[in-house]
Amino acid sequence: MTENFAELFEESFASKNIKSGSIIIGTVIDVNDDVVLVSAGLKSEAVIPRQQFYTNNNSEVEISVGDEIEVVLDAFEDGFGETRLSREKAIRARTWIDLEEAHNNGDIVTGHVSGRVKGGFTVEIDNVRAFLPGSLVDVRPLRDTSSIEGKNHEFKVIKLDQRRNNVVVSRRAVVEDEYNEERETILKNLHEGGTAKGIIKNLTDYGAFVDLGGVDGLLHITDMAWKRIKHPSEIVSMGDEIEVKILKYDKEKQRVSLGIKQLTQDPWLNISDRYPINSKITGQISNLADYGCFVQIEDGVEGLVHVSEMDWTNKNINPSKIIKLGEEVEVMVLEIDEDRRRISLG
Repeated sequence: MTENFAELFEESFASKNIKSGSIIIGTVIDVNDDVVLVSAGLKSEAVIPRQQFYTNNNSEVEISVGDEIEVVLDAFEDGFGETRLSREKAIRARTWIDLEEAHNNGDIVTGHVSGRVKGGFTVEIDNVRAFLPGSLVDVRPLRDTSSIEGKNHEFKVIKLDQRRNNVVVSRRAVVEDEYNEERETILKNLHEGGTAKGIIKNLTDYGAFVDLGGVDGLLHITDMAWKRIKHPSEIVSMGDEIEVKILKYDKEKQRVSLGIKQLTQDPWLNISDRYPINSKITGQISNLADYGCFVQIEDGVEGLVHVSEMDWTNKNINPSKIIKLGEEVEVMVLEIDEDRRRISLG
């Protein structure tokens, strides 16, 4: 019984465990406008369409004559006496191998966020499409996802099923590692009395939470300004980058208390020198009460004009009947209690 040449050739490669679908090494022997000619030591050279070598979704190719490349053996003989090789399948097969290794070892892969889908985003890793759930984009919710769309990012592979063509990746896992490293560095450098920069991440009635870069600190409303404020939004807004002073740092509980007003000098220092008793000054009505009104004489310093000091004859006057909030008035300094931070005006 005789065997034809193709059968003998295939048998010789079978002894080397090379069969259709195997990844083999080929050498580029010619590159032209339409095709790339590759020799893999088989019975004939293979003609591979040039577009299988395109990079970055354009018509550029980064290969030259003499380069050794991975290709997939589609067929030893395609019926016309020619060997059929595929660069495209080799890239895809190699990507799956790399993805499996990355999944098993916890390695980082690079992918391109190509679009938005229900529940997340599509990510192109070479020519394998993966899914990035919205919850795994970052350690914090992203209000604006334009910062990640259409760009390359690093990911970890958290789920892989080649048979179902299913790959799930996480950018959060990568960011979290960086976040934890940054957090440790910040915690080491934190000390009471020092300063830091952070971003306002949340506002409450009693203050604001500031992200110091992996560590959150509380900026209490009473530490925002020397003057009286009703709500933190009068001083800061969500997303603001601010400088703060570290007022207190509990290493065990990892709690940080912050202040803004402490970055400037206390306006009550040497206040008696600036406003001598019986001196006349100008201020603005900042608050009205049944017992009088408060006058702001400088940022962070208010004095009280008691109702009994508003009129020489009428000692039971209603303040709102004669003055208005925001009105500028001239007053006289009657008494200063620096310890209690009180100024009596008339």
